[in-house]
Amino acid sequence: MRKGGMGKLAKRENIIIGLDIGTTKICAIVGEAKKDTLEIIGIGTHQSKGIRKGVVINIESTVQAIKKAVEEAELMAGCEIKTVFAGIAGGHIRAFNSHGIIAVKEKEIGKADIERVIEAAQAVAIPPDREVIHVIPQEYIIDDQDGIQVPLGMSGIRLEAKVHVVTAGITSAQNIVKSANKAGLDVADIVLQPIASGEAVLSQDEKDLGIVLVDVGGGTTDIAVYHNGTLKHTSVISLGGNQITGDISVGLRTPANEAEKIKKKYGCAMTSMIPKEETIEVPSVGGRKPRVVSRQILGEVIEPRVEELMQLVNSEVIRSGYDGVAASGVVLTGGTASMDGMIELAEQVFNLPVRCGLPTDIGGLIDVVKSPMYSTGVGLVLYGMRHSAVATQYRVGGKNTFGKMLRRMKEWAKEFF
Repeated sequence: MRKGGMGKLAKRENIIIGLDIGTTKICAIVGEAKKDTLEIIGIGTHQSKGIRKGVVINIESTVQAIKKAVEEAELMAGCEIKTVFAGIAGGHIRAFNSHGIIAVKEKEIGKADIERVIEAAQAVAIPPDREVIHVIPQEYIIDDQDGIQVPLGMSGIRLEAKVHVVTAGITSAQNIVKSANKAGLDVADIVLQPIASGEAVLSQDEKDLGIVLVDVGGGTTDIAVYHNGTLKHTSVISLGGNQITGDISVGLRTPANEAEKIKKKYGCAMTSMIPKEETIEVPSVGGRKPRVVSRQILGEVIEPRVEELMQLVNSEVIRSGYDGVAASGVVLTGGTASMDGMIELAEQVFNLPVRCGLPTDIGGLIDVVKSPMYSTGVGLVLYGMRHSAVATQYRVGGKNTFGKMLRRMKEWAKEFF
């Protein structure tokens, strides 16, 4: 059905597709892996109506939006899309750090030992309505020698692993997979959105020194803290750009779709940056004539909400205990991050240097995707390229973890059809 009227599309090797299922938009990005680089060869977007705060609330609307975004990406890339890496977010996401210890059998650490210690680290009681979606090793410790990233082949008697475990609500994860399946797609893996965004916008130096990534989406704001090259903390706040749009709609008495346009065109998160004489035209409701108001009034509506959001993010980072490690500062990304004044206001709240995160380390359609709104989509493609089952099975939690993920996807698919 998705291919109807499109003609036969070629099947190409080394193609990786990221599917960003967001609250405001569904975005499909097609990448082609070439040696050590990624070429972006196709992109498709469509308005999302079946998602609320990162969670599927209407399967049929979501399926239709996925089909349209994928069809557009297929036409641009000139290839058939079958398997995707899908993003996941929402208030149901919970993450924690864990620790596992094992005795090394052969006194030299092998693949089986690494897999066993990862299994031991994730052997914690998880409620039956939750599912582990990521087990990310932070560091390994061999006989009290810490800070080891790749223990394979090293000698030792006792092996410990510190890991970051991310869990999601089973039904929320299943509904994302189900939506993709109904759109004719297989899901290779589901990836936490801030982890994907981090792949696209953060440099290795920033991850080593310490950085806070803040991905401000439509329905949620996702946080990831990196230090010593590894992920230390993730969390999701159920507040995003849609709340700003709602405030504009109520504050300026204008329809929501017009409020969104005003936010994108004239929005500014710091009133002090707006010239006093600037005015904007605001459409009214009920057939009344449009009104001309000062742009500063718009700033006065937006600024408190953005400040509240940044304060919530700052409080979450402090609560995590990693507020002292962000030597590189803060990176803001996501669609709302491109609004004027966001960087300046964030610097005031965090008291740290802040920059806008754009996708990097890519080729191809750079001009098209060089925007914070495509960070997650591009990141999902980069994640797919860098974290394949074979290439980095020890850095991302062992091939067992990846294999379990694929098996779980297949089990979910059987339930649906």
